[in-house]
Amino acid sequence: MSKPNRAFAAVLFTAFLLKFPLAHAQPDPLPAHTVQQQAGGYKVRVGDVEVTALSDGTIPIDLHALLKGAAPEDIDKLLLKSFQRNPLETSINSFLVTLPGHQVLVDTGAGQLFGPGKGGRLPERLASQGLKPEDITEVLLTHAHSDHSGGLVRDGQRVFPNATVYVGKPDLDFFFDESNQKRTGYEQKYFDVARLTLQPYLDAGKVRTFSQSEEVLPGITATLHPGHTPGSAFYKLTSAGESLTFVGDLIHVAAVQFPLPGVTITFDQNQAKAAAVRKAQFASFAKERALIAAPHLPYPGMGHLRGNAGGGYDWVPVTYTDREAH
Repeated sequence: MSKPNRAFAAVLFTAFLLKFPLAHAQPDPLPAHTVQQQAGGYKVRVGDVEVTALSDGTIPIDLHALLKGAAPEDIDKLLLKSFQRNPLETSINSFLVTLPGHQVLVDTGAGQLFGPGKGGRLPERLASQGLKPEDITEVLLTHAHSDHSGGLVRDGQRVFPNATVYVGKPDLDFFFDESNQKRTGYEQKYFDVARLTLQPYLDAGKVRTFSQSEEVLPGITATLHPGHTPGSAFYKLTSAGESLTFVGDLIHVAAVQFPLPGVTITFDQNQAKAAAVRKAQFASFAKERALIAAPHLPYPGMGHLRGNAGGGYDWVPVTYTDREAH
């Protein structure tokens, strides 16, 4: 990227921070019984492949303002059942997939976009794994929202200079055409974020898109599931008869959307499509006993869905393991 373009990106980034702060201007107290966590990662093995969940941090979100299709009192009742309360402390998870000759990130967290102390911890998490940003060879974006693509840039510059970024072509087509904002009424900030985070990689020729099911890397297949955004994607890792599917923002709030899959969130670009995708995929994942990974389920965000008698779903996290294999 040329020096004038870099300067423009830095100005745009500063304007973004000023224009789109989080809802809570004052520092938010941590939920009861919690402390700041140490840097690290949670590893699972999928066949012959090691996958590491990395926390970019947590942020408080106001579910009364954001969720659609559930009354505030019903939201509070469901949160209470899960020993939670509004605003909900919400994880921002990224996932590192280690393949022969590749260090692959699925999503990059928020970077600087939510301001100091709210996200942006991915670089130190990578360092805890002995990795530098230069070591990342590919980034698989589930979609082009701030808490998934924000970590791609810092002060308008590429954070992962050697990485090729994969993203669903419908997201690129949608967010880089200003007429779509006017046509749909989707908030301007989503268009600004996509351009801010992806343009430096486009300028460097480091973006690859897909328009249908495609094997983007050995053993990793991308599929499109429009609704949350036009190009929202899943990435399914398969190795030695086992699999793990990275589902992006199929779900934001476990306590509410597992029992009530029809509940949507303001961030969904197409509310009806997002709800339909969630209902269909929940049923499919539960039936297949599939292992999934989600950016906003409590860290490490990996586990299984199980149908329940109430017509909803239970979340069963991966079993914690901490020993050497023999």
